[in-house]
Amino acid sequence: MIRLAATPFEYPFELAHTALVIIDMQRDFVEPGGFGETLGNDVTRLQAIVPTVRRVLDAWRAAGGRVLHTREAHAPDLSDCPPAKRLRGAPTLRIGDTGPMGRILVAGEPGNQIIPELAPRPGEWVIDKPGKGMFCGTQIDALLRSHGISHLVFMGVTTEVCVQTSMREANDRGYDCLVVEDGTESYFPEFKTATLAMLTAQGAIVGWSAPSATLIAALTA
Repeated sequence: MIRLAATPFEYPFELAHTALVIIDMQRDFVEPGGFGETLGNDVTRLQAIVPTVRRVLDAWRAAGGRVLHTREAHAPDLSDCPPAKRLRGAPTLRIGDTGPMGRILVAGEPGNQIIPELAPRPGEWVIDKPGKGMFCGTQIDALLRSHGISHLVFMGVTTEVCVQTSMREANDRGYDCLVVEDGTESYFPEFKTATLAMLTAQGAIVGWSAPSATLIAALTA
């Protein structure tokens, strides 16, 4: 049992029953020319967390923990992308339109791939999700339960959208969740600050948070 110093109080977990979840570290969100930038965002904010995410990922792999990567991705015919989602954002480029890195948020396109620095290794789970939350339209819950996973540690982007939504979905399904504070980021710093406060409020109402250094130290102790 690992007992991690966390907010708002200690987060105990067993590595054998915990998965590291890396949310949507895709070229479409992190790199120039992707969907994030077409919406007018400064992608350098998201790029800044890549070294931290990599350090945690390396430590987690070395400890023998399970890793789950998600990609926000839609079918080429956009049959899994309702108008309520597609008809939002930039007025010129929307989901499914062709951008500098191929069709935006479409499975198999160059921009839809996880950035090379965090590329999944053989044996790690990679799940395409059509929604913001990782349980929407996927078999992730069944996959996790079939491997005895009860705890989830989250990193990725963006804090207030896909990370928060996935963590709240997981909490509703009975998983004990922790978000790595400096392993997640938003295009809007105030949104990240507010999200971390909301997730951990009222006695970890959704889950816990901790800095990467604390988690890495615990994994390598």
